[in-house]
Amino acid sequence: MNLAHRLRRMLDDEPAGPLLTGDLVEQARTADVPAAVLVGITDRAEPGLILTVRRENMRTHAGQVAFPGGRLDPGEDATAAALREAWEELGLDPAAAEVVGEIDPYRTITGYRVSPVLAVVRPDQALSPHEEEVADWFEAPLEFVLDPANQQRKSALFQGRERHYYEILWNGRRIWGATAAMLVNLSRRIQWN
Repeated sequence: MNLAHRLRRMLDDEPAGPLLTGDLVEQARTADVPAAVLVGITDRAEPGLILTVRRENMRTHAGQVAFPGGRLDPGEDATAAALREAWEELGLDPAAAEVVGEIDPYRTITGYRVSPVLAVVRPDQALSPHEEEVADWFEAPLEFVLDPANQQRKSALFQGRERHYYEILWNGRRIWGATAAMLVNLSRRIQWN
C-alpha cells in the first residue's frame, strides 16, 4: 500500500483524542481570514515532514518554524493555495505532491483560519527556499514529530491570562504554536506508528 493511500485510510478513523481548534478559544469566531499550509510528507521508507524557517525580518512570526503556506488568493481553495505557497516559498513542484486531503482547520491568534493540506511529496524533489521569505528548510522525521511523547504542553502569560501551547524540539529546532498544534491534531488523526 502506498503512503498516500495509507494516510487516507488513517484519516478515515476517529481521532485518538480531542482536536485543538485554535490558539485562543474565545477568539474562534473572529479568526476568519482563510489561509492554507502544505503538510508535506516525504515518500520514504521512514517519511519526513517538510518545514520552513521564516526569515528574521518577517513582519509576523519572524524566525519561527512553519509549514509553507499563507492566505488564500481570490478564487482559490485551500489545496490550490497550499500548493501555490509551497511553490513560491520552496520551489516545490505541485506535480511532485500527491494531495491526500485537508485536515482539521486551526484558528490562529493572528486571525487566520488555517486549513492544513496533507500531501505526499516525492523524496527526490529539489527544494530551494525563496530568499525573501524563507531562511531555511528542513525535514524532520514524521515518527518523531507525531509521537505524543515529543509534543510538550507548555504555558505562558498572554494578555493577562495563562495560555497553553505545544512545543516539539527536534535537532536544535523549536516547532511550536500553531505549527505544533496542527501536528498534535495530525498525530491524533492518523496515529502514526
